[in-house]
Amino acid sequence: MGNSNYVGTFEIDKELRELDYTIKSNKRLRRTHLLYIQTLEKQLHDLQGAFWWRVTKPMRIICKKLNHYFSIIPGIRHVYLPFKNYISYRRSIKDYAMWHINKREKRKHRRHKFDKCVKFSILVPLYNTSEKFLTDMLDSVIKQTYTNWELCIADGSDLGYEYIGKLCQKLSDEYKGKVLYKKLDRNLGISENTNECIKMATGEYLALLDHDDALHPTALFENMKVICDRNADFIYSDECVFSKYQRDAFDVFFKPDFSSDTLRGYNYICHFTVFSKALTDRVGGFREQFDGSQDYDLFLRLTEVAQSIVHIPKVLYFWRRHMDSSTLSVNVKPYAYTNAINAINEHLERIKLKGSVYHASEKGFYRIAYALEDSPLISIIIPNMDNIEMLKVCIDSIIEKTTYTNYEIIIVENNSKNPKTFEYYESLKRHDKVRLLMYKESFNFSGINNYAVPQARGDYVVLLNNDTEVITGCWLEEMLMFAQRTDVGAVGAMLYYPDNSIQHAGVVLGIGSVAGHIHRTFIRGERGYFGRLLVAQNLSCVTAACMMIPKNVFTEVGGFNEEFAVAFNDVDLCMRIRKAGYLIIWTPYAEMYHHESISRGYDSKPENQERFAKEIKLFQEYWKSELEEGDPYYNVNLTLENTDFSMRE
Repeated sequence: MGNSNYVGTFEIDKELRELDYTIKSNKRLRRTHLLYIQTLEKQLHDLQGAFWWRVTKPMRIICKKLNHYFSIIPGIRHVYLPFKNYISYRRSIKDYAMWHINKREKRKHRRHKFDKCVKFSILVPLYNTSEKFLTDMLDSVIKQTYTNWELCIADGSDLGYEYIGKLCQKLSDEYKGKVLYKKLDRNLGISENTNECIKMATGEYLALLDHDDALHPTALFENMKVICDRNADFIYSDECVFSKYQRDAFDVFFKPDFSSDTLRGYNYICHFTVFSKALTDRVGGFREQFDGSQDYDLFLRLTEVAQSIVHIPKVLYFWRRHMDSSTLSVNVKPYAYTNAINAINEHLERIKLKGSVYHASEKGFYRIAYALEDSPLISIIIPNMDNIEMLKVCIDSIIEKTTYTNYEIIIVENNSKNPKTFEYYESLKRHDKVRLLMYKESFNFSGINNYAVPQARGDYVVLLNNDTEVITGCWLEEMLMFAQRTDVGAVGAMLYYPDNSIQHAGVVLGIGSVAGHIHRTFIRGERGYFGRLLVAQNLSCVTAACMMIPKNVFTEVGGFNEEFAVAFNDVDLCMRIRKAGYLIIWTPYAEMYHHESISRGYDSKPENQERFAKEIKLFQEYWKSELEEGDPYYNVNLTLENTDFSMRE
């Protein structure tokens, strides 16, 4: 965060980065380790049932025996530890993947009286479904604790799958009026098959369920709660991935609350999705030209008009991974990714945003290059006190690498004492884009920027630390494409330590009792938690070490709160920007190095520690309710102790 330091954690992280540097910088060795880890994961994924732990026992014994050698050779720990952590993770997700609920809870749910009487129409298009998968899916619907539902099944299976019709028809006879089955004359494709289900539906809300997946028993009950409490018309929840048995789910996706820009980057909503039939009547059903990404296309259209989008932070859906599943390989449905790009392009046209959509570095994730409406002047504000070595690196990188031409650099001099600093300032006079302001008060990061922004000539300001260094020449364009939107209040960048580990990829409220940088110390190029490092996304806060803000937004919210002299000033600013109704966006495509704390050192002095503690307390008082509610762009099931998206214990 803008010139903020965390005593202790920085020193520990520094030691860890030095310890891990050799393996992290050796790309060939790292690739070998990653391939080995992926092989182990695949083996673990394939091991199913009650014998899982016994079967993996020899593997665990080998790891234990080799632990001595792993400790001797630091690099090898990157093979062993991920495997060890994977086993721990694999066991911990069982708490979130409980398939059954106890009888007492079930009775409580069924006796509960809601204010509304809503029927859910669960839509299931069938196509050559295996008997095991079909039985599991049907069983999960029948066992729902909320009983006002109907199951709409459209069967487009080929010849040779007659058992599907017999099983569904038998269930339809047993649950008259609740299980509706229709055998199609031919397979119409996933979109049209699902539209046939919609034609059968009589419920006020529609729910999407794949033919090889399963619902948690409380799925409809939890959705009913938010419909009554929050008048939700579009709802989604968290999900587990499993292969054969739900109890052996091997991955859990804990999602953020609705994030429009994140959704444009990839379909993070996915399962379990419920929406009002009125919304579908308004925007239309599934469109066959988007097969493979038909859900993504529909979600984009529905969320454009939905009035109350609600995320339930509970695992209500079990997504089965098997040989024909798109969760297993990107090669199963290659056309899906082209159709996804087409869906995003149409979405941008509907909401009147101009831009071009491209594949990100990994299939299924997308990068949007928004068209710049104009070339406004951008004012880059850099506070500085001595330390011209770092300032020179920063200034030179801006001048030499920046492709955007209409900018000015404002250096805010703050009580420098070294004569060489002023000699360097004199040398900068040859650059017509650079000018100098003098701030003679004692150091206060908030005060310095509040002094400088009104004197900036640009319509947009970039708050930039003097210990940063430009990597991507188009960094200003990448930030401006978001900042130019009227609904955006601030844009943050991807910042790396000099060893190419991540310093900043966004800030989550509540980590470390106040706020923390997520994905910290991940390696440059990694995908992050469920691909979040691959896409531009909405977040609660970004660091003022590199932040672009429309000047009018900065003025509207009153600038920085000068009570936060050093720490959390940027977090507080972002919170006030969001409170004013604006979005905060972080993009991975504006990249810089951040030589953090080199310019001022660690807050090791007693007076600095006292100030730091005071600012923590102040932030907690100002944003007490927001801290208690939790960060909407994170998830209550994720830890607040670390920044790696591990599960809360």
